[in-house]
Amino acid sequence: MNSFIEELRWRGMLQDMTPELSEHLEKGMASAYLGFDPTADSLHIGHLVGVMTLLHFQRAGHKPFALVGGATGMIGDPSFKSAERNLLDKATLDHNVASIQKQLSKFLDFSGGTQNRAELVNNYDWMSQFSFLEFIRDVGKHITVNYMMAKDSVKRRLEDGNGLSFTEFSYQLIQGYDFYHLWKNQNCSIQLGGSDQWGNIVTGTELIRRMGGGSAYALTVPLITKADGTKFGKTEGGSVWLDPEKTSPYAFYQFWLNVSDEDASKYIRIFTILDQDTIENLEKEHQAAPHLRILQKEIAKQVTIMVHSQSDYEMAVKASEILFGKSSTEDLASLDERTFLQVFEGVPQVKIPKTEYDNLETVLDLFGDLTQGVIFSSKGEARKMIQGGGVSINKEKLIDFAAAPTRHLLQDKYLLVQKGKKNYFIVEVI
Repeated sequence: MNSFIEELRWRGMLQDMTPELSEHLEKGMASAYLGFDPTADSLHIGHLVGVMTLLHFQRAGHKPFALVGGATGMIGDPSFKSAERNLLDKATLDHNVASIQKQLSKFLDFSGGTQNRAELVNNYDWMSQFSFLEFIRDVGKHITVNYMMAKDSVKRRLEDGNGLSFTEFSYQLIQGYDFYHLWKNQNCSIQLGGSDQWGNIVTGTELIRRMGGGSAYALTVPLITKADGTKFGKTEGGSVWLDPEKTSPYAFYQFWLNVSDEDASKYIRIFTILDQDTIENLEKEHQAAPHLRILQKEIAKQVTIMVHSQSDYEMAVKASEILFGKSSTEDLASLDERTFLQVFEGVPQVKIPKTEYDNLETVLDLFGDLTQGVIFSSKGEARKMIQGGGVSINKEKLIDFAAAPTRHLLQDKYLLVQKGKKNYFIVEVI
């Protein structure tokens, strides 16, 4: 049962823990919870560290609770944030909670057949039963203002001069009560979280001691950073989401494929469930031939399959090979429209009427007035490049400029024109 701590330690996922947690875990199956902020209807990869922590906890034989903050999401955690955020209404939060539960089910076993099955709880279910007067009378009296003011996250906001509303100031008390509620009603004795949550978590252990006279424990994992100092999980396009509608499986796969060698060695421990021997062997292979990016490919494979599916992973690999390696017309045709457009995002596009395309007699006619000089400056240039074998349509090399244009459009409306080795163009037939 205590393998959980050792698992986190060798993976570089252990930051702090309260004394006697190891002894507590040795007594048998324990329960722990980790909170998720439901301010969006999808988790992003910044949440994956917490998700993996719960996964390892359950794999070690313990019972995980995933708490979504339907109540605390209405307030906003001030921990190391510079400003108060916008509040969400209950309907939006309910939608977000349902979406998050669906994503968590890919990592945690919520089935009823196991003693340590995962459970999802929403703190709105118990916090909504409190009146304001009841809460400050029955809970607030147990924690002093001095205790709450001493937290680093609170002190930093006050020192920055931005101030802190009473709403945000009360957050740690509500989170502390969540821990007490689960300790009392679900026998949940451990709270897990990121290192920035330490102050909020120990407020919970203190509340349990004062209100219930019992013991509770805390464990935090490090906040993940990138080797270059930039924020993990952010790209030029924003956050990398687990929802395929927000971040496509192809873009998700590409994120992991493009991490640095230094980060890859760290991330493969944190974001996969590969064992230590397998990871160390992969590292040796990678060091022998870094240009093959063995670590990055394995991370991208493992995480994409875990978050999405085997078929999404295979589609992402196929899409990557189309752009960066050798591939066939069949590979290109097998891409769905969203992946196709994402692979070739930013390439020049031109639209032409279907009636005019259907009336074209030769491929050379396509590169004349119809494409408005976007691909070639003239028919003469097009003729010369086709004769030299430097032009393809839908991955099929053109060998005769007088040949009829293909009638097989990608997704029934696209042509992918390749000019030379690296210049791509999309023709949309509408």
